[in-house]
Amino acid sequence: MFESIRKHSKIVMIVLFLLIIPSFVLFGIDGYNRAMEKGTAVAKVDGHDISQGDWDLAHKNEVERLRAQMPNIDAKRFESSEARYVTLERLVREKVLAAASASMHLVTSDQKLARALQENPTIASLRRPDGSLDVDRYRQLLGAQGMTPEMYEAGMRADLSTRQVLSGINGSVIAPAAQANVALGAFFERREIQVAQFRPSDFASRVNPSEAELDAYYKANTNRFQLPERATVEYVVLDMEAVKSGISVNEGDLKTYYEQNTARLAAKEERRASHILITAAKDAPAAEREKAKAKAQALLAEVRKAPNTFADVARKNSQDPGSAPKGGDLDFFARGAMVKPFEDAAFALNKGDISDVVESDFGYHIIKLADIKTPRQKSFEELRPELEADLKQQQAQRKFAEVADSFTNLVYEQADSLKPAAERLKLSVRTFKDLTRAGANNLPGALANPKILEAIFSADSVSKKRNTEAVEVGPSQLVAARITDYTPARIQPLDEVKAKVRELLVADQAAALARKEGADKLALWKATPASANLAAAVVISRDETQKQAAPVVDAALRIRASALPAFVGVDLGSQGYAVVRVTKVVPRAGVDEARALQERGQYAQWWAAAETRAYYEFLADKFKAQIKTPKPAANSSEENSQIGG
Repeated sequence: MFESIRKHSKIVMIVLFLLIIPSFVLFGIDGYNRAMEKGTAVAKVDGHDISQGDWDLAHKNEVERLRAQMPNIDAKRFESSEARYVTLERLVREKVLAAASASMHLVTSDQKLARALQENPTIASLRRPDGSLDVDRYRQLLGAQGMTPEMYEAGMRADLSTRQVLSGINGSVIAPAAQANVALGAFFERREIQVAQFRPSDFASRVNPSEAELDAYYKANTNRFQLPERATVEYVVLDMEAVKSGISVNEGDLKTYYEQNTARLAAKEERRASHILITAAKDAPAAEREKAKAKAQALLAEVRKAPNTFADVARKNSQDPGSAPKGGDLDFFARGAMVKPFEDAAFALNKGDISDVVESDFGYHIIKLADIKTPRQKSFEELRPELEADLKQQQAQRKFAEVADSFTNLVYEQADSLKPAAERLKLSVRTFKDLTRAGANNLPGALANPKILEAIFSADSVSKKRNTEAVEVGPSQLVAARITDYTPARIQPLDEVKAKVRELLVADQAAALARKEGADKLALWKATPASANLAAAVVISRDETQKQAAPVVDAALRIRASALPAFVGVDLGSQGYAVVRVTKVVPRAGVDEARALQERGQYAQWWAAAETRAYYEFLADKFKAQIKTPKPAANSSEENSQIGG
């Protein structure tokens, strides 16, 4: 395609002129840009399309979030077709809930938004020692993610509103103990079984296929003996690290940055406090909370009269099992380590002070401040490595777009080799052998993206061995590649794979013999139970399978209790056949009250999840949610096998 454009560049320019200029006249430049950005619709909700661009952006944001949480995770897991489809499903779900939220006129108050922002641990880490928010760092943090504070807070407000759509379902689920006990009793039911296994390996010696059978099997299953197309490729990666490596930070900039960020770079002030806690759950009845508060007030009066007795009073009265034996001592802590009401009170005290009664979600606290540890300000030389890394990161983020444009142009304009782009931008040309469309188990992260694999194996790339376009495979990561050697897909001749053909045919025929033998024995033993030759009895249940195959457990538990004892046959596919005799239901061992409560709680969660899912499906139908992209087949390729590895 690139070669054709180069040969007919004038014609192409004229055609583009004739096509594009009328578009600008009719729709305007902004309208044209919007149409181009919209892209192919991959889903639709409430009459509104979700474009390929929306999907790509959502997946990029999801990848960035996951990488921030798990920096060492294999990047290949993010770019599989299955992972991308999960992002699309999540995006559709968000759109459905947003449509429902708007339809129900659900809103989030300023107070609720402020409380959510206060509880966000990332934002909490941006607070100054006096508790105020460092607005500059807040803007810087969001700016690195391409957002303003207004955009972030609007998104958070919308998210809180959509959560209300399903929270009512979760909060209204009632799972009566009698109903839960019946369901849990069936779920945890235990049965005594005896099993006879008919394994293909026991029948393999009976199988001796002829040459004609081997030939027929090979011809009927040629797809099992096809080698995929393979290529040796060169590729170049432009990422943030590559850009940073070419940046030298000016000494004067370092010192200015140090002076501007002295407060932020300083270690946090820490405080040591002791407390007396009188517990009261936040959802406890008002009378119960008032009683706890009154007790705390009485203890406060006691320690105010005799401050030196604080530790003794804490040992005798505090209901915090972790600190009470230590006289209420909580050791040193910084901001962000305690719940906000406790933290605010502790950091407002002077050394030796005792607070008023402080209310939190845990109950009522009396706090005594024992010590204050003021950190030493680190010198410029001590912070130099951190300062240099920060400035390099900031400069690389500003420079990346410029370098990315150069990279994109170079790999296109000099399409016969990647070396000019690599040399100009000081990048390394890497090589990978035996690459297939499905990737490989040892595939580097830069080549694990379906987009670059599609570009590499495009007709133009294969036939001309020219550079691919620069493909974005991750946040701030571009890759271009070219094929240096290519082997087309081919079906291996029978002579090359005869041993494999024999192995597969023997396995298939041995499994068929095992199934036939098992079915014959099932019929015989049903007629004459006394003749059954079964293994020793074991007791199985869904949570204690005794290493039995899942189909065996399912078959044994599906038989009506009134029909026991009974035989059932289980086809295990390539693993053969099993005949199972279910003799009786075994009463479940005594379950203590704590375990019973835990199980009923689990049952309530299952029920809530089921009702929530059913309600979401109702909403998806109401707002006509439709995913137009086919769902990837599970475990259907070599690529899939490496995802779960």
